[in-house]
Amino acid sequence: MAGSGQREFTIIRTWKNLPSKIDITNTDLPTEGYQTRKTLTTCLEGKENHSAPPDVTTYTSEHSIQVERPQGSTSSRTAPKYGNAELMETGDGVPVSSRVSAKIQQLVNTLKRPKRPPLREFFVDDFEELLEVQQPDPNQPKPEGAQMLAMRGEQLGVVTNWPPSLEAALQRWGTISPKAPCLTTMDTNGKPLYILTYGKLWTRSMKVAYNILHKLGTKQEPMVRPGDRVALVFPNNDPAAFMVAFYGCLLAEVVPVPIEVPLTRKDAGSQQIGFLLGSCGVTVALTSDACHKGLPKSPTGEIPQFKGWPKLLWFVTESKHLSKPPRDWFPHIKDANNDTAYIEYKTCKDGSVLGVTVTRIALLTHCQALTQACGYTEAETIVNVLDFKKDVGLWHGILTSVMNMMHVISIPYSLMKVNPLSWIQKVCQYKAKVACVKSRDMHWALVAHRDQRDINLSSLRMLIVADGANPWSISSCDAFLNVFQSKGLRQEVICPCASSPEALTVAIRRPTDDSNQPPGRGVLSMHGLTFGVIRVDSEEKLSVLTVQDVGLVMPGAIMCAVKPDGIPQLCRTDEIGELCVCAIATGTSYYGLSGMTKNTFEVFPMTSSGAPISEYPFIRTGLLGFIGPGGLVFVVGKMDGLMVVSGRRHNADDIVATALAVEPMKFVYRGRIAVFSVTVLHDERIVIVAEQRPDSTEEDSFQWMSRVLQAIDSIHQVGVYCLALVPANTLPKTPLGGIHLSETKQLFLEGSLHPCNVLMCPHTCVTNLPKPRQKQPEIGPASVMVGNLVSGKRIAQASGRDLGQIEDNDQARKFLFLSEVLQWRAQTTPDHVLYTLLNCRGTIANSLTCVQLHKRAEKIAVMLMERGHLQDGDHVALVYPPGIDLIAAFYGCLYAGCVPITVRPPHPQNIATTLPTVKMIVEVSRSACLMTTQLICKLLRSREAAAAVDVRTWPPILDTDDLPKKRPAQIYKPSNPDTLAYLDFSVSTTGMLAGVKMSHAATSAFCRSIKLQCELYPSREVAICLDPYCGLGFVLWCLCSVYSGHQSILIPPSELETNPALWLLAVSQYKVRDTFCSYSVMELCTKGLGSQTESLKARGLDLSRVRTCVVVAEERPRIALTQSFSKLFKDLGLHPRAVSTSFGCRVNLAICLQGTSGPDPTTVYVDMRALRHDRVRLVERGSPHSLPLMESGKILPGVRIIIANPETKGPLGDSHLGEIWVHSAHNASGYFTIYGDESLQSDHFNSRLSFGDTQTIWARTGYLGFLRRTELTDANGERHDALYVVGALDEAMELRGMRYHPIDIETSVIRAHKSVTECAVFTWTNLLVVVVELDGSEQEALDLVPLVTNVVLEEHYLIVGVVVVVDIGVIPINSRGEKQRMHLRDGFLADQLDPIYVAYNM
Repeated sequence: MAGSGQREFTIIRTWKNLPSKIDITNTDLPTEGYQTRKTLTTCLEGKENHSAPPDVTTYTSEHSIQVERPQGSTSSRTAPKYGNAELMETGDGVPVSSRVSAKIQQLVNTLKRPKRPPLREFFVDDFEELLEVQQPDPNQPKPEGAQMLAMRGEQLGVVTNWPPSLEAALQRWGTISPKAPCLTTMDTNGKPLYILTYGKLWTRSMKVAYNILHKLGTKQEPMVRPGDRVALVFPNNDPAAFMVAFYGCLLAEVVPVPIEVPLTRKDAGSQQIGFLLGSCGVTVALTSDACHKGLPKSPTGEIPQFKGWPKLLWFVTESKHLSKPPRDWFPHIKDANNDTAYIEYKTCKDGSVLGVTVTRIALLTHCQALTQACGYTEAETIVNVLDFKKDVGLWHGILTSVMNMMHVISIPYSLMKVNPLSWIQKVCQYKAKVACVKSRDMHWALVAHRDQRDINLSSLRMLIVADGANPWSISSCDAFLNVFQSKGLRQEVICPCASSPEALTVAIRRPTDDSNQPPGRGVLSMHGLTFGVIRVDSEEKLSVLTVQDVGLVMPGAIMCAVKPDGIPQLCRTDEIGELCVCAIATGTSYYGLSGMTKNTFEVFPMTSSGAPISEYPFIRTGLLGFIGPGGLVFVVGKMDGLMVVSGRRHNADDIVATALAVEPMKFVYRGRIAVFSVTVLHDERIVIVAEQRPDSTEEDSFQWMSRVLQAIDSIHQVGVYCLALVPANTLPKTPLGGIHLSETKQLFLEGSLHPCNVLMCPHTCVTNLPKPRQKQPEIGPASVMVGNLVSGKRIAQASGRDLGQIEDNDQARKFLFLSEVLQWRAQTTPDHVLYTLLNCRGTIANSLTCVQLHKRAEKIAVMLMERGHLQDGDHVALVYPPGIDLIAAFYGCLYAGCVPITVRPPHPQNIATTLPTVKMIVEVSRSACLMTTQLICKLLRSREAAAAVDVRTWPPILDTDDLPKKRPAQIYKPSNPDTLAYLDFSVSTTGMLAGVKMSHAATSAFCRSIKLQCELYPSREVAICLDPYCGLGFVLWCLCSVYSGHQSILIPPSELETNPALWLLAVSQYKVRDTFCSYSVMELCTKGLGSQTESLKARGLDLSRVRTCVVVAEERPRIALTQSFSKLFKDLGLHPRAVSTSFGCRVNLAICLQGTSGPDPTTVYVDMRALRHDRVRLVERGSPHSLPLMESGKILPGVRIIIANPETKGPLGDSHLGEIWVHSAHNASGYFTIYGDESLQSDHFNSRLSFGDTQTIWARTGYLGFLRRTELTDANGERHDALYVVGALDEAMELRGMRYHPIDIETSVIRAHKSVTECAVFTWTNLLVVVVELDGSEQEALDLVPLVTNVVLEEHYLIVGVVVVVDIGVIPINSRGEKQRMHLRDGFLADQLDPIYVAYNM
């Protein structure tokens, strides 16, 4: 409940004589924590009570006061739970005054207290994302009445001939009236099937008792002894067999545990019943012949062990299977005592099943109280429609009936399904005095009664409505009376009752002969009820709840209402509370659960002064209500159905009633609707699940759903979080056909409900999101400098080893140009193999020595000059598959003085989408000619190509499969190392095509940097499984071997699609120490080889020699993937430390690369919420909202990095999030052109800091990250600086004033359900759109909508606007394995995704 409106600091009572509240509203409180505490401590010490140790007192005050609170929140704390740690009391509410527990309490509180963040950064700290606390409504109704008085029921009369125990009653009637009918059972045609007389019941029960005790196990070791528990498993159409077995158990003094028949191994709730049986130590199950035959059997005829059930011996109780007891054997019939008579099961809100134990004295007293309240007399006839195994059906139809020798006509549920009027017909036929029904039986009778003429209900003196406490029962009662009054039904006959498994019958309306006394009615304001306050209203309004009384307190009982949470304090007269009962006729415990028993069965209600109202314990009934005028009991809901949404209470049953009132009967079957709450983002959210009729259209569904939403909003003033419709008959059922609520909720939460329509309304009902972040005004350089000094932070900058200082005998350094290095190698080591290309079978497809490459390049140079008539400086597009031709063509261009551009060839199966990209690169790069193979040449001129692009506008195409035989007159030598060597084109994840210029000097510096980092020499072999078209992949494939002289084993990634093991087998076969791959390759191996590690081991795959396995990437390291890869191949010898990542981007193709020496990559955990505010906050592994970030390899030699504020361009401190800026000899020298956005700033390549070192020219990477100095030592003996990449600035989404990286949201979504294989998010207008790929049947599609919405709310505080469920493979992914979110967004907006389902959240 929301607390009081005034602001006050509440101090929680720890000792009896400490004042319960100290109101210091008027004390002038300073805002800083320290002083406040001091002031409060002095206030406290001023009081004269020092019974408790003073040091702890000051402590208590200190910590229950929340000083640093967000603006506008009030510190009203909900009353602490009864007997919990904060109150420091024992279970029965006696305060403890012990030093030890106080110290433990101190420790607990210290653990709870958040660590103070360090000194406020730059004088602003908007970091803590506080969820909005729901403000109490100042006008909310508050209870004003006096404290209620406990209500006593009438005296339980002592009747002379009442038997001393129920078995004694059975013996009496069985011997003096053996022919009297006890129970008549019906078949499904409504014909009497069988009449059980009292004589038969007595003899058969005796027989069962004898057999249980003497025929199970051996004489020395009987299986069942008096006091043991046995299960009773009987179907709903066989009350006679159940009754015989039940009384047989009572006579044998064993404890019957009646349960439902398990129909399959996976019945709803069956597993929980198994747990109950196990905890009760049940080893024997009594059942009937027919039921035993119907149980599922294994092929050998054994009854299988049901899921979660103990091993049971099934024992059939039919007379013909039993031995006759000897003449001298007689059951021992005692007076009722405190031994357990039976255990009734109860299903809790969460689906768990508890056993309520009822003693023999409680059983007898309950029968006496019911007899007195209902005025039962001998030989009356009673029609029972209820489940006879538990609750009202058991109490009236099996127990009290025998005490009074009544005749029960039992109507099975199967007959009611066929003929809903059957119970009314039996009342007429047998002139029954009493009938026990539920409101739905009355409702069904109303629907079916039209064609009935000869109905006469005048014999009824009492119609017991078992669920009379339900809010919708009143309408059934009224409608039933309205129709059947003309058939002899009197108003005063209708007797609603209230019951609970713990307290048995709580209250029942007495049958009267006085028809002038109308029953009690209450018209209550729904708004008042949500605050737990009773306010009488008028019936004209919609937003009222009309309740009927459920009669008076039971004879011999005392009742009161206590506050539903916290200490059991008596309610005021106008306040709703939980009804509690003190009587003999109640359950006594939850079997085997002493803690829960104490909280429910041993409650001592208190007055406001804290004194208990009685020395005897009360029992919580689980019913919410109040005692009205005249001692009438009113029930307004159940504790189990209580949903507290932003501080207001709503009852599930009320919501059901409202939903059913929306066009009732037309759309949703009555009783086929479930309402429950799920906790999302620290508040309960209401979910409604209903079965729709088979013939309803999509249009009907949405109309009904929107009407229900409106109705609930206007009547209850509460938003519905999710409304789901499922196909008819698909919700899990209870044995008597109701909906199994906890099982439905479980299905909803685990995503296996399979709805056919879903409407989520998170925008309307989630009101406690943190306030959107307001950007702070810019901070000038001075304050930032102060900020750095104040915090003692070093500026975040780091560098790789200095290239100038490294002494290595690098022969290639003598040459400025790669073309010269190749010529030198062709002369000095002509036959040294530089390149080996593998095919999909792992055999060598092709290889190149230094001299072969040189000669091939010469021929290509001649071809370019003679056939292509190209000048030096002309651009040439190289369109080749990954291989040797590409390398030769590249050096041919250098020899001819042309500038090469590598382009991925179009995919022959997918020309329409891949060819336009080729065409675009060729045009944007201004290529004067295009070189390729004969095969691709044909493809470019094919009919399919003509359909995709204008083939007439291709530049001249040269086919290098037939080369001229001659050598060029001379090999071109550039005049200046700063001239252009090649262009590197790549499409970014945001869909931008960007080409960067690489000069000769940068190219050589790049190769040297990699050579030093990876220690590459001619004797080394390196395996490369990368696409050779751009970035580091191209450099490793084409350039590094020529510079360093090592042998590159080339493995085209496309070959892995046919043979996923190709790369790893090659690494193993060539005993490679260093290998490079992409994330797509790693994923392919992890998914494709996951189950094959054993067979690969058998084939001799050995990865123990791998020293470095580097993933080439332009993104944040994917830790989950690298870790699962390492784990998977650990058995094949892969050292977990070998796997690392590199990082490059457009302005610098490789900034970091793990290399051979230097410390292993480190991982830190940062707070995801801080990242959204562009802050780095390191946390412990496993703490909530933590995100692991792995260092992206070591900074390459010759590279300097600084972290700068992307807006102000000021340098940032260590461990601060900012843009990564880089300065190095191998930076690209600029964009060639940017296609799609001409305004991309030139300052990407030449930026300067706004203060500090303003001379150095930096390139901006466009990626956010941070540097952190670690405790580790670098190769050069310095402390190691680790670079952590967080994500690209242009990928990040600005939502609610915060910066979100798509990958974080996607990771959460992929975890949400097993069928989500991939996910991509983007924004559209202000909405967050989540696209998920579904690996499963289409009926699972709608299960994902609530789960996706929940997880994004919980973990990211964002409301998903649209959930799009698509087939596998719809989310486009580029060759580097990066998601193309902008392409996906364009596809979504152009309606090209062909989704399975699109959900627009309201």
